Amino acid sequence: MTQTLSSSNQSTEEVVAQVPALVKMLKATFRSGKTRPLEWRLEQLRGLQSMLKENSEEWAEVLHADLGKSGLEAALTETQFLLAEIDMTLKNLEKWAKPRKVSTPIALQPGKSFIHQDPLGTVLVIAPWNYPLQLSVGPLIGAIAAGNTVVLKPSELAPATSAAMARLIPQYVDPEAVVVVEGAIPESVALLEEQWDHILYTGNGVVARVIAAAAARHLTPTTLELGGKSPVIVASDANLGLAARRVMFGRMMNAGQTCVAPDYVLVERDVHDAFVDQLAKVVGDFYGENPQDSADIARIVNERHFDRLMRLMPEADDRNGKVAVGGAHDRAARFIGPTVLVDVDPEAPVMQEEIFGPILPVIAVDSVDDAIDFVNDRDKPLALYVFSQSAETEDKVLDQTSSGGACVNATVFQVSNPFLPFGGVGPSGQGAYHGEASFTTFSHAKSVLRRSQLLDPGVLYPPFTPTKQTIIKKLM
Repeated sequence: MTQTLSSSNQSTEEVVAQVPALVKMLKATFRSGKTRPLEWRLEQLRGLQSMLKENSEEWAEVLHADLGKSGLEAALTETQFLLAEIDMTLKNLEKWAKPRKVSTPIALQPGKSFIHQDPLGTVLVIAPWNYPLQLSVGPLIGAIAAGNTVVLKPSELAPATSAAMARLIPQYVDPEAVVVVEGAIPESVALLEEQWDHILYTGNGVVARVIAAAAARHLTPTTLELGGKSPVIVASDANLGLAARRVMFGRMMNAGQTCVAPDYVLVERDVHDAFVDQLAKVVGDFYGENPQDSADIARIVNERHFDRLMRLMPEADDRNGKVAVGGAHDRAARFIGPTVLVDVDPEAPVMQEEIFGPILPVIAVDSVDDAIDFVNDRDKPLALYVFSQSAETEDKVLDQTSSGGACVNATVFQVSNPFLPFGGVGPSGQGAYHGEASFTTFSHAKSVLRRSQLLDPGVLYPPFTPTKQTIIKKLM
């Protein structure tokens, strides 16, 4: 059997028909014990490392083909991001995998207690299109490190990157343990009909509900990395120039097609206009007079998403406010320039869904307290950002809001720290990964008690005389 299933060289029906046998093969590999030794896991991780380094030019090419990413952005947000994760995992895996000794109560003496990290088995990773390499290989790192066999289903909306992974991964990683399945909805449906030991999905809430329902049939645990409307709160004492630069940087990364991108800004009313002016200055500084000429702006993934974004512009619905900065767009080029909206109705379409594009509503609020209430009246976001020069204000926002993660006086960078778990809360996701959190997600914490065979006190066994009962109660 081929270790990559792809509808590019087989019919969809042929791919779907092979899925059960493929999963059976991976489960057999796991049951053989092949993936358990630490050295095997390290070897596979070093293989992924080599795959990224030795094919850096191809990764840049396919990411540009799919999303128009510049070479620098592709390196920073995809390949180098993954290399840092692999390096951290290689350095720490032995420590993470080592059984951890814990205390043993006196009633269970003589004995020793441990927590073992067991691999789960055969897991499924379903990846999105917006960071098609990072969000495919990232979960793969944790799944392999934990000793699992894996099916990776990349997104069909990033076809060049998907095809490159399908071709290269089997060359660098054990093809009996890691398999790439390309395709679209039929292939995903076929995969979800199988029984997995864990499913990690990155994408939107609608599909997440389908995956959760499929997983529930087998009581399969899931990690769901979703999204939402990640707010920015700008207090009146913030460094407005710094805030504008860092907000626009986060908003425009990958043309706004980033799950933790700043989705909208709540700025105190007395500095609203000054902040918008700073955003206008930043756009000019970053991208010049004609942003479409800039090599540093990625493109919208396809025409369907372009059209969806245009429905969030003022020209489609006046409740979306008015354009204060930018607004240029070109459907043929799948280009939308940095766009700042003001006078936005909180009930406008642009405020009802995750934007996932280079559009930034800026809403004036009377106070930080009002901004906190605004955030708490809505679904819990994947990320939250606050800009202030007051530690009291920063702590207040962090303490009184709930989000998957947060960043103070910056945006998006919290995701790049492999020592921080990445995940959502409520509608923005469940579970987490990155670094040690990835290893934990794809492992089972197995409790182990080792009792001595030398002593076997009769007090523990029937008949329970009054004297035995007194002794047992004292030991409890």
